[in-house]
Amino acid sequence: MRPAKPARKTPRPASSQGSLRVNVPAQPRRFVFLLLERFTMMAFTSAVEPLRLANQVSGAKLYDWKLASEDGAEARASNGVRLAVDMGLSDVGRDDTVLVCGGIDVVEATTKPILNWLRREARIGAGVGGLCTGAWAVAKAGLLDGKRATIHWENQDSFAEDFDEVLLTKSVFVIDGNRLTTAGGMASLDLMLRLIAREHGEALANTVADQLIYNAIRTDQDSQRLSIPTRIGVRHPKLAQVVQQMEANLEEPISPARLAEEAGMSTRQLERLFRRYLNRSPKRYYMEIRLQKARNLLMQTEMSVINVALACGFSSPSHFSKCYRAHYQTTPYRERGTSGGPHDEGALPEDLLEIGFPADFDDLE
Repeated sequence: MRPAKPARKTPRPASSQGSLRVNVPAQPRRFVFLLLERFTMMAFTSAVEPLRLANQVSGAKLYDWKLASEDGAEARASNGVRLAVDMGLSDVGRDDTVLVCGGIDVVEATTKPILNWLRREARIGAGVGGLCTGAWAVAKAGLLDGKRATIHWENQDSFAEDFDEVLLTKSVFVIDGNRLTTAGGMASLDLMLRLIAREHGEALANTVADQLIYNAIRTDQDSQRLSIPTRIGVRHPKLAQVVQQMEANLEEPISPARLAEEAGMSTRQLERLFRRYLNRSPKRYYMEIRLQKARNLLMQTEMSVINVALACGFSSPSHFSKCYRAHYQTTPYRERGTSGGPHDEGALPEDLLEIGFPADFDDLE
């Protein structure tokens, strides 16, 4: 008898769950990553790596991807890394999905040719999405009007001012039809795991997550920011309630007396609570978060300084300028990079600079 031939060994995908049965499509689903100038590397790699691993652990080519830039030349990330790309603003297929990878200075990076290209590809039926601040470019193209979307929490205020037709959420990612948006960072991974699960099953998505040592997969119901107690480092329910009220009412600040009443305490108790846990008065804390929003609007939008002041609860532009300068050591006009305006008051008196805040810093408008 002829000796039996040894069984041919087939390499198995690296998977803690063994072989996975997936429905292999006739053509792999293709993503086109448009890398804007100074795009965020984390948001990009968190999106492309799950696709690579889905192919690897399934043993099939489920996904394909191409990298694009406006001129077809290499793209530079915000961390300085440069990547070669596969294409410029070339036509894509109607079954493709274009994902705009944004980062720093997305307004300047979103040029007219890019906007026209996004609109053209959307018209043929291609899916379009934005990773991190890439959502701004998609919204600027008018492709998120009437759609639910998200963007990095730091850009939420400016995005809401620029695009009131978009239904902005605080979710880590949003899928609304063939429009996809993420808050950036690891949220891109959550989005891709959701797409993999929807197209090829939870088992494959979970195996990909295991490969990435990612054991806390989030859904579109998860908020992108840490809870208030975690952010402020204090787990006090009434303090968290008051801070939440403050953050939700920056344009029309609520008086300390009303904040205290809604939290079921006296104004004096509220004052002691803030002094004990946050080492500042409620008015001071409220003012600081209003100024933080103002800085975001100055840096990320073309809103006038007066409109920024109004959006952050300042009825007096001169008061806004004084408070801003005392907190950030520069005026709103200089922060914007302009030469100043009628409310740029010049240097503050020395006695105000010594304490770091103007005398009326704690006043609520």
